[in-house]
Amino acid sequence: MQAETQKQRGGFLHNDNVVGYLFAAPFIISFLCLTLIPMAMSLYYSFCNYKIAALPEWIGLQNYANLMKDATFRNSLLVTIQYVIIGVPLKLVFALLVAMLLTRPTKLQGFYRAVYYIPSLIGGSVAVALVWKQLFGSRGPVVSLIKTLGVPNFNFFGSTTWAFLPLVLCNAWQFGSSMLIFASGLKQIPKDYYEAAEIDGAGAVKRFFKITLPILSPIILFNLIMQLISGFMTFTQAQIITDGGPNYATNYIALNIFKEGFSYQHMGYACAQSWVMLLIMAAVTGIIFKTSSHWTFYES
Repeated sequence: MQAETQKQRGGFLHNDNVVGYLFAAPFIISFLCLTLIPMAMSLYYSFCNYKIAALPEWIGLQNYANLMKDATFRNSLLVTIQYVIIGVPLKLVFALLVAMLLTRPTKLQGFYRAVYYIPSLIGGSVAVALVWKQLFGSRGPVVSLIKTLGVPNFNFFGSTTWAFLPLVLCNAWQFGSSMLIFASGLKQIPKDYYEAAEIDGAGAVKRFFKITLPILSPIILFNLIMQLISGFMTFTQAQIITDGGPNYATNYIALNIFKEGFSYQHMGYACAQSWVMLLIMAAVTGIIFKTSSHWTFYES
């Protein structure tokens, strides 16, 4: 009798495992087919001279050696780093500022949060990029306003110095997701800390730097990592608004990879660039994690 009960239990557990695998199957299959297998193929093609609809030809490290001599690739790395250094902090500052404003209790708090989150949902779309291109174009309202201030013949997309600015602002405009995460963290800070600081005579600025920022530091770390990855992968705005111009001033690395792979049919070379970009992103992320212990505060 006891053996039969154990057998039934074993069958029940076995059935539970089957059900679990069935529910996990869509993710497992999609991860294998859309992530793991394409990554493995990309790594293989990075060592090949490969064009779409043609057989790959193994050339070893030749693609990576060519990268070291490619001035266009080096320029794409530099302008991408510039974009990330300027765009990511600006986006996080906007997100934190708006989050602090929206955590104040108001009747329309939920509505305001939804409104500020909308740009994150639609900000990466082609339609919004086209609208942004018209806003900052030579006949757009932003340039017209600048010209009325006494700056004649100004043109964002005709200047290698200023062409990146509309792209940075478009990215900063999509601060909704980071804002919601910051808002959630702000609500978790005990009010007792602020009350005790006020009793000690600390002003608003001191409370922000001594209480708010240290407690939010783990959330800042999370948002920083996510936005850095997003910044290195920026593509839609650069491709639609400037197409990498003028004079490769906004030819970010993701756009350069796209052009090499699909415009010039250098798919193996594009795969090599993709893996170099992945290694750079991994290195930057690793450095941030390594140094985070010096500026991230955990109550535990």
